[in-house]
Amino acid sequence: MTNPISPQKAQRNIGEKETPCSSVSSNAASGSKPLPDWLDPKPWLNLQFTAADVERALGAESPDEKTLSALLSPAAADFLEPMALRARAITRRHFGRTISLYTPLYLSNFCNGGCLYCGIAGDRRAKRAVLDEAQLRHEMEAIKSMHLEELVLLTGERMPEADLPYLRDCVAIAAEYIHNVNIEVFPMAEDEYRELAEAGCTGVTLYQETYDQIVYEKMHRWGDKRDFFARLNAPNRALRGGLRSVGIGALLGLADPRFDLLCTYRHAKYLLKNYWQAGVSISFPRIQPQLGGFRADHPVDEKMMAQYIFALRICLPEVPLVLSTREPQHVRDGMAGLGISKMSVASKTTVGGYSDDAEESTEQFEISDERTVLAFCEMLRSKGLEPVFKNWDSTYREPAKYVKSEI
Repeated sequence: MTNPISPQKAQRNIGEKETPCSSVSSNAASGSKPLPDWLDPKPWLNLQFTAADVERALGAESPDEKTLSALLSPAAADFLEPMALRARAITRRHFGRTISLYTPLYLSNFCNGGCLYCGIAGDRRAKRAVLDEAQLRHEMEAIKSMHLEELVLLTGERMPEADLPYLRDCVAIAAEYIHNVNIEVFPMAEDEYRELAEAGCTGVTLYQETYDQIVYEKMHRWGDKRDFFARLNAPNRALRGGLRSVGIGALLGLADPRFDLLCTYRHAKYLLKNYWQAGVSISFPRIQPQLGGFRADHPVDEKMMAQYIFALRICLPEVPLVLSTREPQHVRDGMAGLGISKMSVASKTTVGGYSDDAEESTEQFEISDERTVLAFCEMLRSKGLEPVFKNWDSTYREPAKYVKSEI
């Protein structure tokens, strides 16, 4: 057990940030070297597909990159119904009629990053906040009262207000209340991930945002996040550091979604091959309204979103596919059990927000599904689906060990 959050850290800091932190230097251009062969999707991205190709892909016994490329192609847009039927059958075969539930908790929205698309980027006039120990415990009690047993702790990029010691202490406190504690924070070194694993952390979510290096560099104007390959290699470091699961994904709308989803697929296959004992999941976040007014250069509508989820489910039968409260109710209701096997619920994207003790802060992006846990579970049961609150026990929190593998 780690020490509680120190008195120096136990202060809520609120103010406005108008300019980025100058202490973090920008890295060299992210496109200075090509994508590794195991990730590069170009051989499949450049293929042209017909309706007949899509029909063959739907019948593939061993789906691969070519199968996925066909199912992501414009030609597959007219095959949503058969894709949905196959996706549902695969989901039921591997996950039954269950939907695993989790909720996110923002510990801090301090950030020195220069992400164009983010509402808490360093140059946004955002109200900043960080939870102290007492406030964190209030939040955990409120979350525990909803009977949720899987939690994701979030911060902005690495800052003095929310650095590794602070995060480690928060993980340890959260682990007192919740069996499955995950993080979605800044990339770290292997030994730092090991500290978190020893404190009770079980998994990490880390979106590459986009695998297109040119777009990536454009979207990340300054800060450590400009280092494309440091971020790409972070899931390796997290698993080598002892975490048991990793969630990946691309922020749909930043770049060509077919490119990003083919890369996401290949990234998942790489991790499953090199860390076969670990759990790998894929999320489908889309650009949503946020402070700063960023709009997607490659918008993904609901029909496209459904096609992409069905395609990934068909080609990755055993991988949990995740859909968050970024999406509106009708989309989440429609996709539950139809490819998607895991969802967030009762989410807040402000710092804290679950208890009356939380103070106002700027949210990272707008939530589209604001239903309570009870209302969401009633919807699932009306569809013949069973919500799963717990599928992990704290007994298994000891850090895992994997064979080393480098990108």
